[in-house]
Amino acid sequence: MVVPVFVLGLVLPLIQRAHTSAGVGFQFASYIDNYMVLQKEPAGAVIWGYGISGATVTVTLCQDQEIIMKKVTHVKAYSNSWMVVLDPMKPGGPYEVMAQQTFGRMNLTLRVHDVLFGDVWLCSGQSNMQMTVLQIFNATSELSNTTAYQSVRILSVSLIQAEQELEDLAGVDLKWSKPTSENLGHGKFEYMSAVCWLFGRYLYDTLRYPIGLISSSWGGTPIEAWSSGRSLKACGVHRQGFIPSDSVTGPSEYSVLWNAMIHPLSNMTLKGVIWYQGESNVNFNRDLYNCTFPALIEDWRQTFHRGSQGQTERLFPFGFVQLSSVLAGAVSDDQLPQIRWHQTADFGYVPNLRMPNTFMAVAMDLGDRNSPFGSIHPRDKQTVAYRLHLGARAVAYGEKQLIFQGPLPEKIELLADKGLLNLMYSQQIQVQRQDDKIFEVRGRAETIGVPPVLGVSVSSTAKPISLIVT
Repeated sequence: MVVPVFVLGLVLPLIQRAHTSAGVGFQFASYIDNYMVLQKEPAGAVIWGYGISGATVTVTLCQDQEIIMKKVTHVKAYSNSWMVVLDPMKPGGPYEVMAQQTFGRMNLTLRVHDVLFGDVWLCSGQSNMQMTVLQIFNATSELSNTTAYQSVRILSVSLIQAEQELEDLAGVDLKWSKPTSENLGHGKFEYMSAVCWLFGRYLYDTLRYPIGLISSSWGGTPIEAWSSGRSLKACGVHRQGFIPSDSVTGPSEYSVLWNAMIHPLSNMTLKGVIWYQGESNVNFNRDLYNCTFPALIEDWRQTFHRGSQGQTERLFPFGFVQLSSVLAGAVSDDQLPQIRWHQTADFGYVPNLRMPNTFMAVAMDLGDRNSPFGSIHPRDKQTVAYRLHLGARAVAYGEKQLIFQGPLPEKIELLADKGLLNLMYSQQIQVQRQDDKIFEVRGRAETIGVPPVLGVSVSSTAKPISLIVT
């Protein structure tokens, strides 16, 4: 597998123990800040932080000096933490969130402003998720296209490892922000994720209400680093002393990124998750990916549902990108196809029985031989994000009559005496003959997920395909 020689992430020191709130003053959780997006109705958004054990905390939601609601709680003795669940809110804003701690005669007040309610999506994975807008096709145009999307807010988690599950984030690279050319194109493989941003932007074009995007990704990392010990144990994955260096260039110790970059977010109320990872498992535990990936999804769902006091849906929508092709010839012919197959829990499609409420964006046709970051990192992230947003519209938002998957074969018939293979597909398709050796199968534009900005259109017919067997 081709591994780029550039640095995929800033390696920060491994945190030796879980975050402790002992002695922490009155404060919000690290990611509760100005410009944030909180999850809208029907769920209630979670607000939490730290304070003095036993103190009373009153959380107030205001708009234009008018009090919308108040919630009262107490700081827990053991963790020195406090938490409230807001009543479900319609999308919109801006609002101010105020928290006041009362302990005896002492009163302290915290405020965050320009808070919106909308849908909050977490974006995670390795370097293809970590790539910034600066690195993709049409970067100059994309970076200048932010004015109309000031209600799409972005946050990027710092690259940190931990040996134990952290309660709160140890660092944030980009605090909740409105999108600008500077924070979307900050650097190469530094905040903000292009796939995450484009996915949210496409969703906003459809939904027309605020979208919150949280990027938590690290290049060159295997799925084991993003998995809890519980989910790895469920797949029979045990700690090994050696991990191949050709496919794993980032943190590889089991659970260290789950501990530091995912678990601290679990109190947050989410709409869903998108995921772009798998390259680092081509040569490491590849045959277990059909278990470790579904197990990761299940464990994340359980953890976020529990951490948000039941506000994040138990089976929240989970979208992922099926890996692109490597065109440099460094990977054997069957390794990437095996990972792609295992990404679907060996069904070949999603949703399926082992992966309910999931959606997939195919990227096998997006191989980028001339990518300066290696062909494993295609620069056409617009098509990836557009396909993801189609899946989200169909699965997460229940949009009917929306074609978001490629044609699936419903019937295969071998006519050996005639040298023919008849394929009946679930959707209308068209076969275009290129020459005597090459043919191309096309579906509707919505099926293959071509962003309108790229100006590609295709037609369709309802005829079955007959292929000559040689």
